[in-house]
Amino acid sequence: MSEVYYAAEPRTAPRPPGKDKGSKPFGFLGAPALIALAAALACMGALAVNAANGWGLGVPAAATLSIFVAAVWFWIFSPVEDTYVALGAAVALVISGTLPAQSLFDALGEDSIWLLMAAFVIAGAVAATGLAARGAAFIVSGARSVRQLAYLSSLGLVVTAFAIPATSGRAALALPIFLSLRAALKDRPRVVRMLAILFPTVILLSAVASFLGAGAHLITSQVLQSAGFQGFDFASWLLLGLPLALAAAFLATELVLRLFTGPADRALRLDISTDTLQHGTGTGTRITGPLDLDEQRSLFLLAAVVTLWCTEPIHGLDPALVALMGALVVSSPRYGSVKLGAALKKVPWSMLLFMAATLALGSALVTSGAAHWLAQSILGPVAFLGAAKPYVFVVAVVLISTAAHLVIQSRSARSAVLIPIVIAAAGPMGVEPMAAAFASTAAAGFCHTLTSSAKPVAIFAETNGEPNYDPADLLRLSAWLAPVSAAVVILFSFTVWPLLGLPLFTPAQP
Repeated sequence: MSEVYYAAEPRTAPRPPGKDKGSKPFGFLGAPALIALAAALACMGALAVNAANGWGLGVPAAATLSIFVAAVWFWIFSPVEDTYVALGAAVALVISGTLPAQSLFDALGEDSIWLLMAAFVIAGAVAATGLAARGAAFIVSGARSVRQLAYLSSLGLVVTAFAIPATSGRAALALPIFLSLRAALKDRPRVVRMLAILFPTVILLSAVASFLGAGAHLITSQVLQSAGFQGFDFASWLLLGLPLALAAAFLATELVLRLFTGPADRALRLDISTDTLQHGTGTGTRITGPLDLDEQRSLFLLAAVVTLWCTEPIHGLDPALVALMGALVVSSPRYGSVKLGAALKKVPWSMLLFMAATLALGSALVTSGAAHWLAQSILGPVAFLGAAKPYVFVVAVVLISTAAHLVIQSRSARSAVLIPIVIAAAGPMGVEPMAAAFASTAAAGFCHTLTSSAKPVAIFAETNGEPNYDPADLLRLSAWLAPVSAAVVILFSFTVWPLLGLPLFTPAQP
């Protein structure tokens, strides 16, 4: 594959069939939505005026909350690009005096931004060599049954979370493999439909395996640090996220198999060779034969970078610095497989600006006290449940985060909205803020209900003018997968993650 489409949040992927560019779940509301906006703005104005008169909310916090609500409204209802909305909200915070201008500019210099930028350069080099596509083809060609094909595909897709730092990039990387499988299995339409649904499903659920799997992960860590907590690094996220990614991916695989194929489909023997896959890709990317020099170098570099990320406590090198070193190596004149200028042109700068702006917005919510006020207002009633409140709180956070994709499509935007509130509410509920934030971010990775819910879902919905599945298939999948996904996150929150060093309850609680 000569070129890979890299983008994360905000949404810029190919739009699903029948959707206008920039459409959002409730964009059809038209005039009612505008009326709702006017009412919301009026309420926010009243809130700002009365903030100092018994509301328990200071003027800076009220201004921050007003801008926050307006940004969420635009993210949900308007066709305006997400990055534009985030930058507009950040500028409004500066103009209102609630956010120092330097804080906004410093957000773009956060180490998480540099880390992601350099990771995209490395990913571009790996994709340019065809190494990832070759690995996926090698795994898939070992399947001798439909069930083996599904599980091996899922395993290969989980591995790509450590090579490509965006779900849309991973989807674009896996698309040629799917197209070759579709060509090889054209006489088995149910199996092809199953694979078309399986690929984006696993890509989205397995993003939690890697700290770089989604921009939302970095936003969560940065907001935690803004609130005075430790945050996460690559190694700690890997320890917590990889087990969940494997469990969720393989449960989803079995569910997709049972929902979209019958016993007869699964019983048929397969014999898919790498030569067949090579012919079906229709690209110049070589997926058979020995590794060439560029592929060997990319494999070694990727292994070295991931190893250095995982061993940060030993050597003390900042992950962003490690990523920059890797980016310099892959773009070096003699050793590299890409030129730095060309690689930087493919970095999704709009996504990085979006992250910087949402980081500023999330930090302002925390530091102004607006997040604390929102947490008390929204989740305060849970405190009346006594000893049950921490359990109810965790379940509520997971369920709300799982359903949030229905109104806020961008995963990063969901974290920018939810994480400050979750962090502010967790302590009074007897729940560790880091554990609650991680559970919320993991649960928000479910976004399969609508074709417009996530870019990988849209990418696989239709290829080369031929639909692979329809919206009814997604609704059928989500009816089963949403409760399963939420239940798995809840189970991990209460049992697995505490054993891995992330306690759920504060010391005063059970």
